Amino acid sequence: MDNFNFYSPTEFVFGSDRENECGEYVKKYGGSKVLLHYGGGSAERSGLLGRVRDSLNRSGVSFVELGGVQPNPRDTLVYKGIDLCRSEGVDFILAVGGGSSIDSAKAIAAGVPYDGDFWDFYSGSHIEKALPVGVVLTIAAAGSEGSGDSVITKEDGMLKRGAGSDALRPRFSVLNPALTQTLPAYQTACGATDIMAHVFERYFTNTKEVEITDRLCEAVLLTMVKETPRVIADPDNYEARANIMWAGMVAHNNIVGVGRQQDWNSHGIEHELSALYDCAHGAGLAVIMPSWMEFVYKHNVMRFCQMATRVFGCQMDYENPEATALEGIRRFRSFLHSIGMPINFAELGAKEEDIPALVDKFGIGSGRTGGFVALSAEDVTEIYKIAARASL
Repeated sequence: MDNFNFYSPTEFVFGSDRENECGEYVKKYGGSKVLLHYGGGSAERSGLLGRVRDSLNRSGVSFVELGGVQPNPRDTLVYKGIDLCRSEGVDFILAVGGGSSIDSAKAIAAGVPYDGDFWDFYSGSHIEKALPVGVVLTIAAAGSEGSGDSVITKEDGMLKRGAGSDALRPRFSVLNPALTQTLPAYQTACGATDIMAHVFERYFTNTKEVEITDRLCEAVLLTMVKETPRVIADPDNYEARANIMWAGMVAHNNIVGVGRQQDWNSHGIEHELSALYDCAHGAGLAVIMPSWMEFVYKHNVMRFCQMATRVFGCQMDYENPEATALEGIRRFRSFLHSIGMPINFAELGAKEEDIPALVDKFGIGSGRTGGFVALSAEDVTEIYKIAARASL
């Protein structure tokens, strides 16, 4: 196991109706003028925004609002949010929604105290300070409610890039599983896929002797394999929703990833799909992640056998470990298909002829990525080709 620091200061406010307390937590963490940041009309129609406003009013916290966050959140709205916060004297940002609203809120939080262009942070500059952020979560997926990470799409060129800093970790996150019960099955499945991808990006590592985090990763994955079909079949299953919501946080606050090398190539490869086609991030990951696995599994066949036997219940073939590894990958893809996820370009709405443009936007040129397996542009091309033609 590698040396590590782990810092996760977010207070999680978990359970039914806890959104009615968000005003108290804003005050607890120093907020006096809030930007209420959210996406489309579902939060309004459901009454959630009304409950949040009432809570802020009861706590004597004034607020201004900025809605309109899109999936794959855009830089243009971030700029509007920064300007609004500065003109209104906002000192706290409260995101209501899923990962897109939270990521947009974090970008605004980083941009308000910064003299330059916030996009600098999504081009490699380090975030030193940011306004405090709170969360009322409505989708279990991105894990942004517990992480210091944010992903934004720049509309000029449709570049999807990430930034990360402990300064972006939410001060508090309200997690009420009941708020996810109205999600369509497709969104629920996309979220579950994203959660599993966050774990797999940590699970496939070259670091030796990481049994504790291996087992934690496997516990989250097994939870998703059990609970996702339950909520697809019964959207009102609060207990299954609760397990998935907490799994989403655990998957991405890095408790399952400390002390080990991580690999985020599948996320990077997928980001170009969701930037170009504006598809759901989880759907893109369902196409890319098993394809990446097929391309790299020979690098450490036994780690893939471990996944196959511990997570997907495969029998170990000691005479032919590759068969076990490939069966595990097949079962993962089949699981994703069973919950309604696409498994290839055609089902996602992507085009094989766009692969050169996708690789070019991925932007590694003649270099290589890091991670479990260092990838060249030619390697990324092959992964896209596998994804384009994948089948069960």
